[in-house]
Amino acid sequence: GSPPQALVDDTEDVSLDFGSEEELALRKAKIRHPLATFFHLFFRVSAIITYLFCDWFSNSFVACFVTILLLLSFDFWSVKNVTGRLLVGLRWWNQIDEDGKSHWVFEARRVPTKAASTEAETRIFWLGLIICPVIWTVFFFSTLFSLKLKWLALVIAGISLQTANLYGYIHCKLGGQKSISRATSNFFVTADARKRQAGRLSQDHTEERGKTGTK
Repeated sequence: GSPPQALVDDTEDVSLDFGSEEELALRKAKIRHPLATFFHLFFRVSAIITYLFCDWFSNSFVACFVTILLLLSFDFWSVKNVTGRLLVGLRWWNQIDEDGKSHWVFEARRVPTKAASTEAETRIFWLGLIICPVIWTVFFFSTLFSLKLKWLALVIAGISLQTANLYGYIHCKLGGQKSISRATSNFFVTADARKRQAGRLSQDHTEERGKTGTK
């Protein structure tokens, strides 16, 4: 009989990138920062619920006002300083330089790490950040049309605090740090060029006066 044919091995060596698979698995994990995720929604949702049902809990307007304002303040601080950095790798703040000038700084984490946020955390963060200011805007128009003007200052405070965080993190997401650093560098380069040009003009003028004086 004919000799047995050699089996042809069609398989090829494939390099496996375990690092990318591990990173993908971490990204698809449900919640990696449960405490930060909880407090990202707790204070803002509690403020909305308290505003809607405060008449059921207390008849004191001052107590309801102070409670809601404290919840909004806690929410602003936690979202700005904690949950944004942990859940999406973004942060923004204001700093004052040596000349006493105020500068807004917007940063975004560029290099992914093992502590990076997951898709679920990112979705929860942005949904909470966008939906709640919209709800407070609805409260503003309902308060205005129903003539409950005593609540107007509180609603405006809610819109201001939560819109500030939304604006800051959108600026971080869109690369605010790059544009700010570029504008700052352009400003200093332009100022330096103007100083050099002024120095050259004054030097030329001095040399011309020296020549005329010697003559």
